[in-house]
Amino acid sequence: MIPTITAFKNSPDRGRGQARDMRVRWALEEVGQPYNVRLVSFEEMKEPGHLALHPFGQIPTYEDGDLALFETGAIVLHIAERHGVLLPTETNARARAITWMFAALNTVEPPIVDFGMAMLLERDESWYEERLPVLKDRVRVRLGELSSRLGDADWLDGAFSAGDLLMVTVLRRLNSSHILGDYPNLSSYVARGEARSAFRRAFDAQLAVFTAASSS
Repeated sequence: MIPTITAFKNSPDRGRGQARDMRVRWALEEVGQPYNVRLVSFEEMKEPGHLALHPFGQIPTYEDGDLALFETGAIVLHIAERHGVLLPTETNARARAITWMFAALNTVEPPIVDFGMAMLLERDESWYEERLPVLKDRVRVRLGELSSRLGDADWLDGAFSAGDLLMVTVLRRLNSSHILGDYPNLSSYVARGEARSAFRRAFDAQLAVFTAASSS
């Protein structure tokens, strides 16, 4: 069967490839798995049918036969395990790749999201100017640690894996802030991810949704 994922009908990222269905699209493209996309509006995301798939009313979801999943990390891990492409076969290397998946979503992404949301939603608050440097410093701490660990390697642990896929998508959330430019090896790391043909196919597919919505 061909799996079906959900994505924004009108994405707030305006076609920049940062909505979280991008991560699932990229994983499916990497493993060569065709997929269908069901577009949902913000209103439809809060309706019972969608909440049965995602109890928090978000996207993406993943359906394949009688299996329904939510949360991008869980979906990407399932795709990687099912197709045996995005995870190493050697036991310890596989465990390390999965560790990097958790690190991307649980350690690196939270301060980046906090920083981005402050810039987007809190500019008019009286405490914005005071709080922003604190949030930015938290991001820089994580980037400094990640930069030191990556060094001059192409990927986090040997060959490209699901850990790199998630980490690149997390770091791309900083594209509009210019912070990443202070860490040349991380900028190059993201560029390598974006240069992968599977990434480009996923990006173009998500951009096409925004383009169609904008012209309708």
